[in-house]
Amino acid sequence: MTFKSLIYPVLVIAGIVWLTTASARSSAVSVNQFSIPELKEHADLDQTVQLVNDELARLRKDANLQAAEPADELMVLRRLSLALHGSIPSLEEIRKFEADESPHRLSKWLEYLLQDDRFNDYFAERLARSYVGVEEGQFLIFRRDRFLNWLTKELKNNRPYDEIVRAMVSGKGVWTSQGEVNFITSALADDEFDPNKLTARSMRAFLGQRMDCAQCHDHPFDHWKQDEFEGLAAHFGQVKLSLAGIVDGKEKEFVVEDRLTLEDRTVEPAVPFNTEWLGTDGSRRERLARWITHPENKRFERAAANRVWALMFGKPFLVHRPVDDLPDPETDPETKILDIIGEDFRKQNCDLRRLVRVIAASDAFRMSSIPPTEMAHEKSGQDSESEESLHEQLNLVEQRWAVYPLVRLRPEQVIGSMLQANNLRTIDRNSHLFIRALRMLRENDFVDEFGDPGVEELQEWSGTIPQALLRMNGELSRGLTNRNPFFAPGRISATGSTAAKKIETIYLANLARYPTETEQEYFQKRFEEDKSGKAVEDLYWILFNSPEFSWNH
Repeated sequence: MTFKSLIYPVLVIAGIVWLTTASARSSAVSVNQFSIPELKEHADLDQTVQLVNDELARLRKDANLQAAEPADELMVLRRLSLALHGSIPSLEEIRKFEADESPHRLSKWLEYLLQDDRFNDYFAERLARSYVGVEEGQFLIFRRDRFLNWLTKELKNNRPYDEIVRAMVSGKGVWTSQGEVNFITSALADDEFDPNKLTARSMRAFLGQRMDCAQCHDHPFDHWKQDEFEGLAAHFGQVKLSLAGIVDGKEKEFVVEDRLTLEDRTVEPAVPFNTEWLGTDGSRRERLARWITHPENKRFERAAANRVWALMFGKPFLVHRPVDDLPDPETDPETKILDIIGEDFRKQNCDLRRLVRVIAASDAFRMSSIPPTEMAHEKSGQDSESEESLHEQLNLVEQRWAVYPLVRLRPEQVIGSMLQANNLRTIDRNSHLFIRALRMLRENDFVDEFGDPGVEELQEWSGTIPQALLRMNGELSRGLTNRNPFFAPGRISATGSTAAKKIETIYLANLARYPTETEQEYFQKRFEEDKSGKAVEDLYWILFNSPEFSWNH
């Protein structure tokens, strides 16, 4: 019998004891379990958001497009929760949100989400994928868990992003005690260090530039040259493993084999532009870190703005380009928004939360995912000959951010939402150990079965039939829709006052919205005819498997 097969029964028994006690104490969802912070003024936030909105309006005007209508506030709340915590809001949180009648409750709620430890945990994992990948690597010299713990702590302390990046690029010491050093050791395999791997990853993650092709030859589609890549890689060329951990061997040279002569040649550290940003003091890696994060290096701030934009929307600003493949600054007028957000990011001490605040307050984030009214009418009257033209127009609507983009949820968001919908209270670090342990085990198992897109998670991907079947017929789905008296379906079935109230509660817990008139009428009839109580399970199963549940709109 495996450890995993033993741990589930133990957790269930422990949980039943606790849940029985908890259920006896309260069957209602309280809205007083947590507090929402008072809204504070953030320097020049409104001005920056206005600049972003003006640029969005310009993009739409140039394409003769109308913006979609503003989205319902509960829908925006769901987007925020999915983007920042990786799951839908709990019923407990929704009730608290609805009880707040202030005109700026979405902004207040955003502060609550940013101050919650779930933001640090979730964003650290999302960012770590671009820094060290998703593989555990060589355990003795690479500890992804230590890196993740370090990054989570840095986010919790709101350490400036440029400092975080410099710590990773120039880190020294033992990887078990200096978490940031695992950025360097992630490029070690069989005690061999790969400077090229770390160079390519650094340029992608920190500058939004795909220079990988230049490892072997001049880039066929861009201006990067092989000697430019080699010069960057030479900054990592002195890295070596010692009894003191990762150090820089000053006597070590970066030697490559010339692909034409097949002879070894020494490469000196160099950068493809603005060599003065390197400075003159410090190790090779310290100078490279200074160059990457230099206040005048627009690529750094644009890359940060684009990645956070992608994490918020599920798509980068340039929707048809990878998140780490941006055009050069000032070469594409359509990326001016990244310059606006990036410049504000710099002025605010490279504060990642500031990036989130600006993007979350923008028209793009708060608009509906339904195309503008006139396009909806056009679509309804289309014949087959003009369907291709309409498709092109819909693509343009998305590219110019005239509508909130529809994006399939990632695996961790799907399972996080299923688990949260199964609990009326918020699942966080204050939850009982049983709930947290059960969530961790279920989430890991589900993501393994569902398939993890890994470092490419921000690229478009299609759902598969096995994934749909996993949600429809999987053991987890059956367990989460069961009327267990300790979880949401059972609690709603037992304590809901009327059929209408039960349906309303289930919709809020699963989709963060109220049922439409048609939905309410249809399911109310089913609930009133149901004598077994199974209607609650059926509605949970239906909503779990609805397209609305597994998409971000």
